[in-house]
Amino acid sequence: MSHEFTFSIKTTSFDEDYRPAENTRITTNFANLARGISRQENLRNTLRMIDNRFNSLAHRDNPHRDRFNVKLEIISVAMNMHGQADATALPIIEILKANIFDHKTGETIEGIVGNNFSSYVRDYDFSVLLLEHAKNQREFSTPDNFGDLHGKLFQHFVNSDTYRQHFKKPPVICLSVSSTKVYRQTENCHPVLGIEYLQDEYSLTDDYFKKMGMTVRYFMPANSSAPLAFYFFGDLLADYTDLELISTISTMDSFQKIYRPEIYNANSAAGKFYKPSLQHQDYSLTRIVYDREERSRLAVEQGRFAEEHFIKPYQAMLEQWSANYAL
Repeated sequence: MSHEFTFSIKTTSFDEDYRPAENTRITTNFANLARGISRQENLRNTLRMIDNRFNSLAHRDNPHRDRFNVKLEIISVAMNMHGQADATALPIIEILKANIFDHKTGETIEGIVGNNFSSYVRDYDFSVLLLEHAKNQREFSTPDNFGDLHGKLFQHFVNSDTYRQHFKKPPVICLSVSSTKVYRQTENCHPVLGIEYLQDEYSLTDDYFKKMGMTVRYFMPANSSAPLAFYFFGDLLADYTDLELISTISTMDSFQKIYRPEIYNANSAAGKFYKPSLQHQDYSLTRIVYDREERSRLAVEQGRFAEEHFIKPYQAMLEQWSANYAL
């Protein structure tokens, strides 16, 4: 049944001239930064933050902290249903690819693909399906088979010829830790990823990514305020080079300082036991304008789009495909 879905990829440079496409809102985080009167200043400051963070971590043989630039590409993934023309392909996933330019050698080094993660079906699951399910529940629970379809679609994409033709290694997604869980510091300290944290039970997001085939570990890099959640296939520490890992840390630590300053731009770092909170008051704001309320509203809009254009029209086909898909 897997031959019914094929994928296509479009890349867009995320630079100070980036403008979101008018016909899609999937790039909510990026689009949010790239709108309004401050759009170019927002983008320029964001990219400078990423470069500075990269050079602070890649400090070996880099005395002036200016050896590297991170070049980001937005990877937009569309899915074709069996027999559909390319023009009617449905946008389903958006991730980031980092490339690293080394001014000393003049070479461009591939970074990690993944990093940020936007998904129409995930927005449907969390912002439509889960909210409607919660209306009829006295205690928190998830709908039956929550995340199963999304997880299989994502693994189908990662295992596809399209993915292998474009990318050499599996993706790594880097997100904020959960504000509902307590994280405890361990003695393990990685030279790039930093101090490892553990938690006693997985969050809803952790479980969701597990259905995508991904394992999670939590690390707080040097000079960060809080651990980041790294979702990956295989072995995070062995499969990627230091520079590849730094490309993800510098990109996502910078974005999280903008998106969740209460956690990632806090004025004091996480201790041995850490419970993240968006109500934390002792933090600094970046100079970058970001509308978190709009982001939440757009997640619902994207979820409704997925329901209208993907879930409902193809429900029978999707259920049959999911039931027969072998992971």
